[in-house]
Amino acid sequence: MGNLIAVVGRPNVGKSTLFNKLTGTRQAIVDDAPGVTRDRLYGKSDWRGRELTLIDTGGIEPLSKDALLAKMREQARLAIDSADVIVFVADVRGGVTANDKDVAAILQKSGKPVVLCVNKCDNVGDTVPDFYEFYNLGLGEPYAVSSVHGHGTGDLLDAVVDLLPPEDAKPGVFDDLIKIAVIGKPNSGKSSLVNKIAGEERSIVSDMAGTTRDAIDAVIERNGEKFLLIDTAGVRRKSRVSENVEYYSVLRALSAIERADVCVIMTDAEAGFTEQDSKISGFAHERGKASVIAVNKWDIIEKDGKTMDAYRKKSAEVFSFMSYAPSVFISAKTGQRIDKLFELIKLTYEQNLTRIGTGRLNELLARATARVQPPSDRGRRLKLYYMTQAGVKPPTFVVFCNKLGLFHFSYMRYIENQIREAFGLNATPIKIIPRERGD
Repeated sequence: MGNLIAVVGRPNVGKSTLFNKLTGTRQAIVDDAPGVTRDRLYGKSDWRGRELTLIDTGGIEPLSKDALLAKMREQARLAIDSADVIVFVADVRGGVTANDKDVAAILQKSGKPVVLCVNKCDNVGDTVPDFYEFYNLGLGEPYAVSSVHGHGTGDLLDAVVDLLPPEDAKPGVFDDLIKIAVIGKPNSGKSSLVNKIAGEERSIVSDMAGTTRDAIDAVIERNGEKFLLIDTAGVRRKSRVSENVEYYSVLRALSAIERADVCVIMTDAEAGFTEQDSKISGFAHERGKASVIAVNKWDIIEKDGKTMDAYRKKSAEVFSFMSYAPSVFISAKTGQRIDKLFELIKLTYEQNLTRIGTGRLNELLARATARVQPPSDRGRRLKLYYMTQAGVKPPTFVVFCNKLGLFHFSYMRYIENQIREAFGLNATPIKIIPRERGD
C-alpha cells in the first residue's frame, strides 16, 4: 500500500506553499504529465528512504461561512478515506479558529494518524504565545513550520514517517493475491464490472479496513486463481459536493492505484474517449503499474467491419503515453469478453514482474549499439558501457554511459524497444535510468 499523505487546511494558511516545499520544487510536482489536475493534485517526496505521495486537497473558496464549514468537512472526510497519514495545516497568526476545531474533531474520530502543522512560524526560535493554543485541538504536539523558508519541515516529515506502517510489516492476508484496481471516470461501468464478476463467481464481498467509504473490495476465484478487485466507484452525488465529482473520482483512483498490481482502465464506448480518461490513466502510468484498457458498453454500439479499428485508433491517440497497455472491448452488463480481460490482467502482471539476467542484458546492449550507432555531439559520441536490472513493478534498468547529455530520449526509446522485443515485454511499462560511469 502506498504512503499517501493528505495535506488539509482552510484557505490562506499556506497549505499550497507547504505542499510545494515538501515536494521539493514546483518541478517535483508532475504537472505536465497525464493524470495531474491543474491545481497540482499530488506530488512526490522522499524522506528517510520512504517515498511519500502527498495529496493537495485543493483550495476552498467558500461563498459563506456555512459553505466553508460544509466544504471543510467534506475535504476532511476525503482525506480520512484515502490517506495513510494526514497533515493538518493551521495558521499561527490567525490562532485556533472554530473551523480548525471542527475539522480537528472529525480527524480525531477517524482514528487516522494526524500530524498538526502550525504554519507561518517564520522567526526561528521565536515561538509566539498563540502557538501553544494549538495543543487545545487535541491532535498531539503541534509542529512549528515556515513553509516559505522551510524551517521545521524536517521535524514535520520525521513525524509523518514515524506514523507510517513499517516497511517490514507482516504481510497482509491479501498480499498473495493479484490486486486489481478498476479505475476510470464516473459512470464508465466500474461497479457494474466488479458486481458482474463478483456475482458470477459467488465471491466473498466485504467492507475491508483500508478501503474508502463507498468502495468495496471483492475477493474472487476465477479458473482456480484468486484475485482482489478494488472498486473505486461510489462517488456520492450530493448537491453540496456535485462540483467535486471529478475530484472524488481522481482521489479515489489514486488511492486504489497505490494498492494495486494491475489497473483496469474503464472507458465508455458510448461516450467515447475523453481527457479525463487520459488524466486518470496517467496516474497508473506514472507509477509504472501494469494496465489494461477496457472499452465498456461494447454491446450497445452499432458496429460494422471498421468500428473496432476506429476505436483502437482513437484509443492509441488518447493513451499515446502508455502504448504498451493492451485493450479489450467488453460489456460489464453481459459479461462479454470478461475471460479475455483476465487473460490480459495475468499477462501484464507477469510482465511487470519480469527479471532479466545482467549477462543477457549486456549481450542485447552490444547488439543494439552495433546495429544503430549511439548519437554524437561536437565530435563526442555516446558510449553505453553496462546495463543491469534494478527492480520490478515496473521492470527498471540502469544503463551506465560516458555522458548523460549525449543519451538523448530518442536513443533511450530505441534501447527500450530493443528490450521489449528481445524479452517479450510488450504489455508493461519499462523504466530506464541513465547513469554516468562513476555515479
